[in-house]
Amino acid sequence: MTTLRCATADDIPFIMRTERLPGYDLVVGRFGEAEHHARIADPAWAYLVGDDGFAILNDLDNRDGNVCLKRFAVTERGRGLGSRLMPLVVDWSFTHTPVHRLWLNLVEGNEAAWRVYGKNGFLKEGVRREAAVLPDGRRSNMIMMSILRPEWDARQRG
Repeated sequence: MTTLRCATADDIPFIMRTERLPGYDLVVGRFGEAEHHARIADPAWAYLVGDDGFAILNDLDNRDGNVCLKRFAVTERGRGLGSRLMPLVVDWSFTHTPVHRLWLNLVEGNEAAWRVYGKNGFLKEGVRREAAVLPDGRRSNMIMMSILRPEWDARQRG
């Protein structure tokens, strides 16, 4: 069974190893150690870790209740780990924060992420054209998706 808990500074090495797995440089992003330490201590950010992955939320202090799922990664792609962890992240977000709109950006073409987010109630809001610069210098569109609290509530009621 997958579990989820708030991360501590002791979890930063695991988070850094995970976000640096092969291929993640194109779709996940990464922070340096000092940046992780600063953000994990900042109350506007939430770091969550599960058995096989992590999530980072930011803008918890957004006055309009718009919280960003900044980063989500699992230790092994293609094994269903994201499908098990993402519902826990979404539920945690709506039960532990005053979020109204949980939103994210994903690199266009990241079909695995698209499926995981869609299965968890995220809807496409739009495209940020050529908003990301990939490690090789190419530009990519970013797809913005979100789930609203009333949508999450409805999913909880079945």
